[in-house]
Amino acid sequence: MDPNKSIIVNTETSERHTTLLTALRATELDAVLDYDGQFTVFAPSNLAFEKLSKATFSRMLDPQNTEALKNILSYHIIARKLSASKILRAMCQGNGKAKFTTILGEEITATMDGIDIILTDPAGNSAKIILADSNQCNGVIHEIDSVFLPVKM
Repeated sequence: MDPNKSIIVNTETSERHTTLLTALRATELDAVLDYDGQFTVFAPSNLAFEKLSKATFSRMLDPQNTEALKNILSYHIIARKLSASKILRAMCQGNGKAKFTTILGEEITATMDGIDIILTDPAGNSAKIILADSNQCNGVIHEIDSVFLPVKM
């Protein structure tokens, strides 16, 4: 990924995030991630989406469920740049836990499992950061191994 390009432009060229890009476009969140502001995206890989049941995946991409999909994707976006080291520092200051507010206004909790950073949504769904600190001109992408599903699909 080119650090001089925006999150959405780099996502458009990533073979690992084609499903995420489709979902972002369906909800018009792609426009948000092309802004100049700083964002952190916990980006589920294509493999993360493949972990979902076929029924859940189909419901997610059904045009009738656009608002629910937008809410789901909003759990993956923080409106500030958080490098892995900033996340780790926040966890150190929080006795092993740190909370970050998503653009939906909900909190994602970061904890450690060995050397891995684990993120957990309010419904208890968790994801591991598998590729950290992909810097973009308007923020950072951390690839995660699961999709947060805080709303029923």
